[in-house]
Amino acid sequence: MWKGFVFALTLLCLTPAWGTELSTVALRVAAVEVAGGESSAELLRRPALRDLDEVVASGHLNVGLYENFPPYSYRDEHGEARGIDAEIGRAIADGLGVEFRPFWITPGESLGRDLGNNVSRGHYLRPTQVADVMLRVPYDRNFSYMRDSTGEYINKSVVMFGPYQQEQWAIAYDAGQLTQAPTLGSFRQARIGAEYDTLPATYLTATMAGQLRDNVRHYRDVGDAFAAMERGEVAGIMAMRGELEHFVAQFPERDFRLADTLFPGISRQQWDIGMAVRDSHRQLGYAIEAIVDRAVRDGSLNDVFQAHGLVYRTPDFYAEILGPAE
Repeated sequence: MWKGFVFALTLLCLTPAWGTELSTVALRVAAVEVAGGESSAELLRRPALRDLDEVVASGHLNVGLYENFPPYSYRDEHGEARGIDAEIGRAIADGLGVEFRPFWITPGESLGRDLGNNVSRGHYLRPTQVADVMLRVPYDRNFSYMRDSTGEYINKSVVMFGPYQQEQWAIAYDAGQLTQAPTLGSFRQARIGAEYDTLPATYLTATMAGQLRDNVRHYRDVGDAFAAMERGEVAGIMAMRGELEHFVAQFPERDFRLADTLFPGISRQQWDIGMAVRDSHRQLGYAIEAIVDRAVRDGSLNDVFQAHGLVYRTPDFYAEILGPAE
């Protein structure tokens, strides 16, 4: 396939004086060779970006989900996609009349990198593959319209939309070690855990002029931190409230509880969670947003959260922009 394609391009480059006839023949040769081999996306090593019509015609929807992220998205022992976001993805696919297909995302260095690698352009390890829609994207207008030093929009290749949940930072603690709900000051004496390379890990080592630094323990993920708290290595864990609620329920024999703790210095202690599509695929985003909006308003999304043992918190977007549910 490549020989025919290169041959056609060579004729176009070297023989301009021969007129358009030979050029037309060359283009036809290239077209035949390409059509008989890999797709154009594979040929150019570019992602096959699909709009609403192409998604419906294909019969499936690629839903971007973060891997190993219970209770939101993870694989069960049979390799099936499970969790709240997986259920939302299935509901979206059902609403569009297509098959749900999980597109697993490994978290990168930043949200911007995740959006680029998985929605707008593709990762270098799988350059021809992207998600049609990505879930669990913080819905923040300031971030959406952030500009670089030249005035260009940083996230101009994606559209962030459809908030469906409110999330916040919180602390879970072992009531067997701490006799009352902790404040940050409680961890001057007691140890507290956090997941590596997350805001809690950075925040806990720096807040209060570093007074907690020596008592902070870092773990691979929130599940490992809870296993450590069960062993008595830490008395508390800072993470997102949804994760904490999930893992507290995994240890019914222990008196693990959630504390309503304030975190001085963190400007956004709670935020809305939404979705993202490529900027040129707004029609697909509108169709998905309508499905999720109905689920928020009719209470079915609340049922999904309750089924996973979480308290559902309606996004601020609905109170501030749309008003109370009808």
